Amino acid sequence: MSENIEKVKCLIIGSGPAGYTAALYAARAELYPVVYQGMQPGGQLTITTEVENFPGYPDGTQGTAMMEDMKKQVERFGTDIRWGEIVDLDVSERPFKAKTDEGKIILAETVIISTGASAKWLGMPSEQEYNGYGVSACATCDGYFYKGKVVAVVGGGDTAAEEATYLAKLVKKVYLIHRRDELRASKAMQKRVFKTENIEMVWDSAPKEIIGKKEGFSKAVTGVIVENLKTGEERTIDIDGFFVAIGHKPNSDMFKGKLDMDETGYLITRPDSTATNVPGIFAAGDIQDKTFRQAVTAAGTGCMAALEAERFLADQDD
Repeated sequence: MSENIEKVKCLIIGSGPAGYTAALYAARAELYPVVYQGMQPGGQLTITTEVENFPGYPDGTQGTAMMEDMKKQVERFGTDIRWGEIVDLDVSERPFKAKTDEGKIILAETVIISTGASAKWLGMPSEQEYNGYGVSACATCDGYFYKGKVVAVVGGGDTAAEEATYLAKLVKKVYLIHRRDELRASKAMQKRVFKTENIEMVWDSAPKEIIGKKEGFSKAVTGVIVENLKTGEERTIDIDGFFVAIGHKPNSDMFKGKLDMDETGYLITRPDSTATNVPGIFAAGDIQDKTFRQAVTAAGTGCMAALEAERFLADQDD
């Protein structure tokens, strides 16, 4: 076999909580998994600061530290973790043919896809500057840090409505900023927003810039400049946290036309399973979960995918 071609039992694409948990179980089952980390090694948690809602960390931990712990754990059991990414996957026959960004061919008996999803951002430089320091795309992840404070949520769909009502239970006040004069959210979600007393709508408006303060290496959001799109008038709103809730995009472009997915690009798996429509290919984490999108649920589906891959291979041997 050519040096440029390698055969593996289990190829894992992506290295967030789903990918690393899948690797842990696959390695312990002696599937000798190979993990390609992708463009964002460690996944979305590496752009999160404090993580307090993952079991096993009573005092919380940094997102990067948690992912490094996971990486060390799977390496302990012999997982082969590699820099780089898979850029193409041929699912037409087994072994599945994957191509790396360096042109190497991986022939995989099973594939676990854990490429995750990426939050959609507004595109402001200040948004990225304060990302993790007052700017977030996940209220259930970070809302607790703003207990009793004032926050803003940007968006007008179900995601924004859900984030705003969730935060309203924790914080003093929520400004819900939307560029139109009515929400796109479902009628049920709109009713929840409008009956929540500490949510104030900021209609026909869009954020222009996030304001913050810097002291040494620390940063914190202190406000947002909002422009009324009808009048052009600008106002500054004092806030402690800024939540972007304009949706997520699953990182599934590579699988279009190859694996079943819904209209927004999330891979479809069988009920109570991580199996895709192609036998031997499994999907775990945010690439197939548009409902919960939590590290702990991603880890759970990573476990499921590895167990299913092991059973699949056992059935083939039989």
